[in-house]
Amino acid sequence: MKNKLLLLLLLAVPFVYAQSVSTVPAIPTATNALTITFDATGSELENYTGDVYAHTGVLTSASTSNTDWKHVIGSWGNNTTQPKLTRITTNTYELVITPDINSFYNVGTGETVTDIAIVFRSEDGSQQSRPDIFIEIFEAGLNVTLTNPSNNDVFELDDNITISAASSASANLELKVNNVSIATQTASTNISSSYTFTSTGAFTINATATQGTETKEETISIYVKTPTLNETLPTGLENGLNKNNDGSVTFVLQAPLKSDVFLIGSFNNWELSPMYQMKKDDDTFWITLNGLDPDTEYAYQYYVDYSLRVADPYSKKILDPNNDKFIPETTYPNLMAYPSGKTSGNVSTFQINETAYNWQVNSFSKPAKDNLVVYEMLIRDFTEEDSFLAAITHLDYLENLGINAIELMPVNEFEGNDSWGYNPSFHGALDKYYGTQNHFKAFVDACHQRGIAVIIDVVYNHAFSQSPLAQLYWDSANFKPSPENPWLNPDAKHPFNVGYDFNHESQYTKTYVKQTLKYWIEEFKVDGFRFDLSKGFTQTNNPDNVGAWGNFDASRVAILEDYADFIWGNVSNDAYLILEHLGDNSEETVLANYGFMLWGNLNHNFNQNTMGFASNADVSWLSYTERNWNNPHVVGYMESHDEERLMVRNLNNGNANAEHNTKDFQTALDRIEAATAIFYSVPGPKMLWQFGELGYDKSINCENDITNGNCRLDRKPVAWTLNYDEDPDRLDLYEVTSKMIMLKTEYPSTFNTDDFSYSLNGLVKRINLNDNTGNFDVTVIANFDMVNKTVVPNFSSTGTWYSLLDNNTPLEVTNVASSITLAPGEYRVYGTQPVIDPEDLDSDGVVNTEDLCNDTPLGATVDANGCEVFVLPINNFRLQVASETCRSSNNGIIDITAQKNLNYTVAITGNGVNASEAFTTSFIKSDLQAGDYRVCITVEGQADYEQCFNITINEPEDLSVTSKVIETKNTVTLNLNGSNSYAVTLNGATTITSSSTLELPLQFGENKISVKTDKDCQGSYEETIFYGEGVSAFPNPITNELNVYLGQQNTTHIAVEIYTVLGNRVFKTNTNNRSLRINTSSFSKGIYILRVATKTSSKSFKIIKN
Repeated sequence: MKNKLLLLLLLAVPFVYAQSVSTVPAIPTATNALTITFDATGSELENYTGDVYAHTGVLTSASTSNTDWKHVIGSWGNNTTQPKLTRITTNTYELVITPDINSFYNVGTGETVTDIAIVFRSEDGSQQSRPDIFIEIFEAGLNVTLTNPSNNDVFELDDNITISAASSASANLELKVNNVSIATQTASTNISSSYTFTSTGAFTINATATQGTETKEETISIYVKTPTLNETLPTGLENGLNKNNDGSVTFVLQAPLKSDVFLIGSFNNWELSPMYQMKKDDDTFWITLNGLDPDTEYAYQYYVDYSLRVADPYSKKILDPNNDKFIPETTYPNLMAYPSGKTSGNVSTFQINETAYNWQVNSFSKPAKDNLVVYEMLIRDFTEEDSFLAAITHLDYLENLGINAIELMPVNEFEGNDSWGYNPSFHGALDKYYGTQNHFKAFVDACHQRGIAVIIDVVYNHAFSQSPLAQLYWDSANFKPSPENPWLNPDAKHPFNVGYDFNHESQYTKTYVKQTLKYWIEEFKVDGFRFDLSKGFTQTNNPDNVGAWGNFDASRVAILEDYADFIWGNVSNDAYLILEHLGDNSEETVLANYGFMLWGNLNHNFNQNTMGFASNADVSWLSYTERNWNNPHVVGYMESHDEERLMVRNLNNGNANAEHNTKDFQTALDRIEAATAIFYSVPGPKMLWQFGELGYDKSINCENDITNGNCRLDRKPVAWTLNYDEDPDRLDLYEVTSKMIMLKTEYPSTFNTDDFSYSLNGLVKRINLNDNTGNFDVTVIANFDMVNKTVVPNFSSTGTWYSLLDNNTPLEVTNVASSITLAPGEYRVYGTQPVIDPEDLDSDGVVNTEDLCNDTPLGATVDANGCEVFVLPINNFRLQVASETCRSSNNGIIDITAQKNLNYTVAITGNGVNASEAFTTSFIKSDLQAGDYRVCITVEGQADYEQCFNITINEPEDLSVTSKVIETKNTVTLNLNGSNSYAVTLNGATTITSSSTLELPLQFGENKISVKTDKDCQGSYEETIFYGEGVSAFPNPITNELNVYLGQQNTTHIAVEIYTVLGNRVFKTNTNNRSLRINTSSFSKGIYILRVATKTSSKSFKIIKN
């Protein structure tokens, strides 16, 4: 018997596979067994010879979406715990769910199963059924389902099909097509009829089952193919969504070799209609819609060749059914809901009238290329909130550091949320995980207001499988792009490839790249791009030969120059174009001389210096002259997102001798200061990885094993949460970095001079910079050896030179050939002018003429005279409070921990307490009663310092319980207050819960309930409830309200009376309801008799009033 299967394209790769699943019975219910038959023909498991397993769970009334599986059996790939199917034939398998669905999946009461969710997989999980399979589970009772055809099936004109339906019980059945009856059947569980489609377009098929007065029905939609109209595409339109001046919108999709495309979306209920069939012009499909609400956000997809639903490749925003639910409301307010149940896969959205962003900077003057200091940033690990808005709050910190550009790791839509972003799916859509489009614009605007350019990392080397460019032309058998894909190569042309390799010689790819790059500049005012793995922009086939891949490739050069010509000639003539090429210098030379900037990776070489090892310590490749380039276009870096952090290797692998240990924390930081001085002194643009200026020392790999790369892409601790920006030792490195950046950016005639020399190949290094236009020459020397070394600075002239990073300390040079001895890790930056804060030598904000303390430490808080004022970090004290365990137990606790080890005195006052005690790092005051206290802390020797806190110690509430019987569900609901944990016993069975409400099933007759907490002092609660067909009254004993349940009595004219034991009637009423509430607040304490009387019987109960 062929049965209905609801196939919802849940996975991120909604490719259509020929897979067949049937069930016995046809209409499964949760309380019965079920046999599922899987036909692997056409799937990845076709002709598979090993065992097939089911990764399976259920969707229940508690599920929030189709991805929220409940009661999953075992874990993916575990062949011990996951069900194994029985092979029936080569490609047919069977899974028996017994004794019933609820038991098989361990579904308890209170949950209702709506669907079984399944992925069938091979033994090792490398082959599986796609997409996820969902089998609808029906409620008990009468049901009907159409067993053929399936919803959204497509047919040809004049096709003759069999329409069939089945019901769960014998009923009168009817089939209708477009609301016209085509067959009826009485007292049956099956019905079928043949039908011939004599017209094209949309059809509805309906099946009804009637049993007495009850009727159930199911309606599906199918479509009979309509021919596509050929019509010329209007001029001036781009691929994707076009907003026209008349308020209409035109959709354009390039899809060579495709025959038919429909536009589906929220504007047509996601249904096929001839009105939304797109017109065809050569390899392009298009359609214009009129009459849409300009203020409504719409979602849409393209339905291609009656088989594939895809989002727009040129989407500017998409909805993701799997990942959007994890985006906080604070990050993306009012995010449009995914159209669950209407379609599958990613969908595109648009709104004609979008909320415009009010730019504060409309014309930004970009820093010169050779003067760039780029700060590479991953929003996820730069902020605690993972958002653009949170990043804005730290821009003042970066402005003070002195950087003039930020390079964001990919912010276009990538697969998942928690990612570096190098797995792109939509190159022109902003990823919502970091915020809205206007949030990103605010970030760019805020950067521009501070003189900071914004460069975004773009990944056009490859796309991942969620990309419509992959989905439109897909080889499902081999899970890769098909040979006719106009954008992507079926197999990568180079090694190191991830995802699916773009063919950049294809005009389709060129159009895609150019249009999306143009969009980022015009829409978001970004200032340039860093092209990830630009060496992969090749069609020269070297899939395994790394050396050959790096050789000069004329085609690759032409491709990159074509993109540059487009950007510089049509979009922005001063846009930064940075390549992660890392290729043969002959090719990089051509690209650099054309105007590109290229990444220069000096991570390993600089780290050898900071660790004190002579091998590979040459950093000359940082200079463009060493590469024989015409211009300083090397974007040199000591760290990037891809490289291990300098401090990590220093601390773990550094060199050491009896006098000098590079593994020592302070020494490790000092040696990075020396590297910083050398790094920024070589002319040309520079880049630093986020928090490198603070000596970030959390490994790119696993924290417990820095050689293990399995954690490489994991999120890393944010420096702000580690208080790195408050650590004086790390702030020393920050100061040196900031001052070197200031020198580079504010004195370009010196630090970008073309008159310079260097000796950078050994552990002792020297750089001489001669001012092109003035008289500010600089000499930098550093000793990365493990012992003292003598260096000849080669000063350009005799006279006074100033140690710029040492409060401009003067050095009288009488012989330019004189030598200077440097200790291990020591460095000097000399200049002929005292340019760093000449009026404020200690950089405390008080000018020299008013500074009474002219050598205060960097970052110290000073008074108006420039003298240091004692302060402690805001988070120096951590206070923890423990409330009383029971009321009046007087055992509250105040626990204080101090970060800095000093001699403190704490005074506690209030609520009858007046205590004072000394401590250094921790203090505990116990035996406190509930109430308010004031805690003040002072520091020995610091008479003006005091920090106070207001503390409240609470006491627990008494246990409070109320009950309510839900007659329609045969349950009682308890409302619980006073504790965080409750032990509820009903008829001898105990449930532990932390919830404030609990629903429990009642048995017929007497039900005894008791409730306790984890504290005996809070008291307990007991109640007896009588429930069932007979009459019952509860609670008993009563306090104020008595509930009378009349069971299954004939409720016509029931008399309810209450008497004292002396026979005095205190209450009487007549009712026609099955339940009654009686207010007994006016009753005196004692014993009463409740009497319930009908015309034919009478029952009495003893009631106790407390």
